[in-house]
Amino acid sequence: MFIEPGELLKNINNPDDLKKLPKSELTKISQELRQYIIDCVSVYGGHFGASLGVVELTVALHYVYNTPDDQLIWDVGHQAYGHKILTGRKDLFHSNRTYKGLSGFPKRKESEYDAFGVGHSSTSISAALGMAVASEYKNEKDRQHIAVIGDGALTGGMAFEAMNHAGVTNSNMLIILNDNCMAIDPNVGALKDYLTDITTSKTYNKFRDDIWNTLGKISKFGVNAQEIASKVEASTKSFFLKQSNLFESLNLRYFGPIDGHDVDHLATVLEDLKDIPGPKILHVLTTKGKGFALAEKDQTKWHAPGTFDKVTGEIHKTVPEKPEPPKYQHVFGKTIIELAKKNDKIMGITPAMPSGSSLNLMMEEMPDRAFDVGIAEQHAVTFSAGLATQGMVPFCNIYSTFMQRAYDQVIHDVCLQNLHVVFCLDRAGFAGADGATHHGAYDIAYMRSIPNIVVSAPMNEEELRNMMYTAQLPQKGAFCIRYPRGKGVMPEWQTPMQEIEIGKGRKVCDGEEIAVLTIGHIGNYVTDVRKELSQHDINPAHFDMRFAKPIDEEMLHEVFSKFDKIITVEDGCLMGGFGSAVVEFMADNGYSAKIKRLGIPDRVVEHGSQLELQRECGFDQEGIKNTILNMLEKKIEKKPFAQLV
Repeated sequence: MFIEPGELLKNINNPDDLKKLPKSELTKISQELRQYIIDCVSVYGGHFGASLGVVELTVALHYVYNTPDDQLIWDVGHQAYGHKILTGRKDLFHSNRTYKGLSGFPKRKESEYDAFGVGHSSTSISAALGMAVASEYKNEKDRQHIAVIGDGALTGGMAFEAMNHAGVTNSNMLIILNDNCMAIDPNVGALKDYLTDITTSKTYNKFRDDIWNTLGKISKFGVNAQEIASKVEASTKSFFLKQSNLFESLNLRYFGPIDGHDVDHLATVLEDLKDIPGPKILHVLTTKGKGFALAEKDQTKWHAPGTFDKVTGEIHKTVPEKPEPPKYQHVFGKTIIELAKKNDKIMGITPAMPSGSSLNLMMEEMPDRAFDVGIAEQHAVTFSAGLATQGMVPFCNIYSTFMQRAYDQVIHDVCLQNLHVVFCLDRAGFAGADGATHHGAYDIAYMRSIPNIVVSAPMNEEELRNMMYTAQLPQKGAFCIRYPRGKGVMPEWQTPMQEIEIGKGRKVCDGEEIAVLTIGHIGNYVTDVRKELSQHDINPAHFDMRFAKPIDEEMLHEVFSKFDKIITVEDGCLMGGFGSAVVEFMADNGYSAKIKRLGIPDRVVEHGSQLELQRECGFDQEGIKNTILNMLEKKIEKKPFAQLV
C-alpha cells in the first residue's frame, strides 16, 4: 500500500532539501511528518508514540545542523522514525522492521546519517563525547555533536558516567534531554522527581525566559559567539547562587526547559547554542504520542501498538476461534504472584520493563514486594543480590539482551558470593522485528560459563511454572530461567506446580537411528517434525534436556550409548551454547558420534519475524526435518510444513 506524503514532505529527500524551506514552513513540514508517521505505522506497525513526540525536534535538528557531517546520535532509537524519513529513507519506510527491510533503529551501515547504532539505552552521551574528542584531536573545530537522550534513558548509569567525563572536557557537544516522563512505562525514581521540580519551578522558568530573551536579542544584532557565551555565563552564575542544578554541578552548561513542540523556537535556540563552545545540555519538554490523542492519553499502550485504524484508533487484533496459549511473559507474571502468596520472601525486580515482563501484575497486587528500578540493569542485579543476603528470594526479570549489560554484576555480586537470585530472562532467542540489538542470542553461553548458577529453559508453560517453583525453594546459588518472546503451546496452562530435579532432563519420546536433543521452547518444533516423519516410518528420539547447566549426564550417557547420530537444537548462539555443552560431554567421556548443532550462527542476524529468522538460520521446522533426513541419508516427498505460530 502506497502512503502519500504531504505536499512539502514529498519533495524532502535529504536534510539539504529541508534547509531550502523558509523557516515559516517548519510548522507545516512538522505536521506533514507527524501525519506520515501516523499513516505508515497504522498500516505497517512499529514504534509509535516516541517518534511522534520528537517530530518538531527532529525537524529543527536537521534544519539547523549540517548532518551528516555534524554528528546526531539518537539514544535507543525508538524515536528516530522522523529522522529516517527526512534522511533519504521515506520511500523505503514501509519496509521498516520487516525482513530484509529498514531497521527499526538507527544503524551505521544503513545510512551515513545514522552516526551510531543504537538499540540499548543510555549510550548516546558516551558515543557523542567520543566523537567530539576525536574531532577536537583532528582539529575539526566547526563540527557539532548532538546526543538526544530521553529522561528515561538518563536513569542508566552509563549516561551519568559520560556526563561526569564530559564536564571536564572542552568538547563541542550538545546533550538534548528529551523530557516526557516516559520510557516504555512511566519513569520512576528521584531523577524523575528532580526534573519535574525543574519544569514546574517558577524560579527556573523565570531564569529560562531571561536566558532565551537575552540570546534572542543579542543574536539579532550579530554579536559574536563569545559575547553570547559571556552573557549566558553571567546569568547562570547569578541564578545558581540561589538554586543548585544537577547538570551545572557536573560542569555542563544547562539551558531550558523549553517547549519541544515549538519548532520555530527550537530552531532559534539550536542556532544560538551552536555558537556556545564546550559541553552543554538543552532541556526540552515533549509529550510522547504528540498529535494522536489516544497515544498521548495511554502512552504505554501506544509505544508500539501494532497496526490500527488511524481514524477511530481501534488497534487491529485477531479474535481467535478457540482458546490460545498465553505469552510466556504472562505465565511468568501470574505464576510469580501465585508463588509469592505462599512464600513471603519472594520479591520481583525489573529494570524499566514492568509491562513487557508482566511484573506490573505483581506491582499492582503487591506494591511493597515488586520494584521497577528504571533503566538500570546493573543496579537491578546487585539490588537483587542485596535482597538475597537478607534471606529474600528475588526474581530478577530482565530481557536476555539487556542482561548482557549486567554481566559483571551476575558474576561478581551474585555468583562469586553464591547468592540465591532467580534470573528470569524474557525474550531469549530471536526477538523478531527489533533485530540484532534485541536478540537474546548469548545467554546460555555467557551464563553457563559462571560457577554457582543453574541454567535452564522450559519447553512449555507447565515447565516454566515448575522451574519457577523449583527456583524459589531454599538452595544455594543463582537460578537462571530463559524463555522466548511470544506464545507458548498450552491453552490450559495453569497446571499444579511441582519441583523438578535440578539438572534432570526428560525423554519426550524414544526412537531409532537418530536422537534430537533440545532445550527450551524450540523443542516443540521437533515434536511437530516427528509427527510428520513418523508417517514415513522415520522415528527420531527426542530428549528435552531442560538444563544447559548442570547438564543431565545420566541422560547423555544413555544417548551416546545408543545413538551415533545426534542433533542438538537451541534458539541461542552455537558458540559456547547448549550444543557445545553436549560436544564437550562427548569429548570428556570418550564417546564418538556424528553431531550436528542447530542454532544461531556466529554472525549478526538482522530483523524479521521469529520464524523468518529461524528459517534463515536453519532451525525452523523445515530446517530440523531436513537435517534429520540428511543425516539419515533419506528422502521423503516434500510438502508445505504447517508452521507453529
